[in-house]
Amino acid sequence: MRWPHYEHVFFDCDSTLATVEGIDMLADIAGKKWRVEVLTRAAMDGNLDLENVYAKRLRAIKPTRAQIQDLRNVYKRNVVADAAGVIAALQALGHKVYIISGGLAEAVEEFGVFLGVPRPRIRAVVVDYDRLSGQWWQRTGEYASSNREERYLAFDEGALTISDGKAQIVRDLLGNQTGRSLLVGDGISDLRAGHAVNLFAGFGGVVRRERVLAEAPVFVHSTSLAPLLALAAGPAVGRQLRGTPYAALANKAFDLITTGAVTFQDERLKNKFSGALKATLDATAQAR
Repeated sequence: MRWPHYEHVFFDCDSTLATVEGIDMLADIAGKKWRVEVLTRAAMDGNLDLENVYAKRLRAIKPTRAQIQDLRNVYKRNVVADAAGVIAALQALGHKVYIISGGLAEAVEEFGVFLGVPRPRIRAVVVDYDRLSGQWWQRTGEYASSNREERYLAFDEGALTISDGKAQIVRDLLGNQTGRSLLVGDGISDLRAGHAVNLFAGFGGVVRRERVLAEAPVFVHSTSLAPLLALAAGPAVGRQLRGTPYAALANKAFDLITTGAVTFQDERLKNKFSGALKATLDATAQAR
C-alpha cells in the first residue's frame, strides 16, 4: 500500500517552527505578558476568535519597530528541533515549502529565510508604524522612514488575522499548481484551514492543544519535526535520502514514528500509513 507524496508543505510558525509565540515575547518586554498570553492561548485553543484578540494584543503592547525586528533573533534562538533540517530535506526531495503565520511579517519573513524557505512563499501580517513617535523631528532622509524607535500604529487586516483565514492563503499560494498539499500547525486556525489541503497534521511538540489532538487526522507528538519527513514523502523516505546529508534525520524520523510519535484519528489514513510503513520495513529486511 502506497502513501501519497505531498508536494506542497505548509508550516505554521509560532509553536510549530519556533518554540515561542512571538506576540507573547513582545508582551513580556512590555510588561504585559500575562494579559497577552491569556488572549493568545484562548485564540489558539479556539475559545476566542482570533479577530477578537488580534488588535487587543497589539494595542496593549505597542511594540517598537526595533522590538519587532529583534524578534527575528528570538525565533532563531528558539527553533523547534530539526525544523531547518526537515525543510532542507523536503526541498532536496523536490517538495515546495511554505510558511503561513499570523505572526508579524518583519520577524517571520526573516526567520523563514533563515530556515531556508524562499521569501515569496512566506506570508505573515504587515504592520504600520507611527512616524511621529520618538524624536521624529530629528530624523531626515532614509532614516526618517526606518527609525527603530517608531511604535506600532496598525496592522493590515486580512485572512491571517482571523480564525478562518489561513485556508484562503493556502489557496492563493497554490494557485493553479498541481500536487497534493500538507499543512502542519499547532492551533485552531491551522486546524480550520485543513479543508484547503489534502492532509492536516497537528503538531504538539511545543504545545498540545486538546481540540487539535482530537480533530486532526494525524498528530505529531514529538518535540522534533523529523516525523514530518515520512508524512510528506512517505515511510520510504529513508531510502530516498540514503547517502545524503539528511540520512540521519530520516533515520530519526523512522525511529520516532516506530515509538509512537505519530497517531491517527482517521482509520483509513492509519491503515494506509501502516501498510506503507510495513512494506518499507519488509523491503529493508530483504535488502540486508
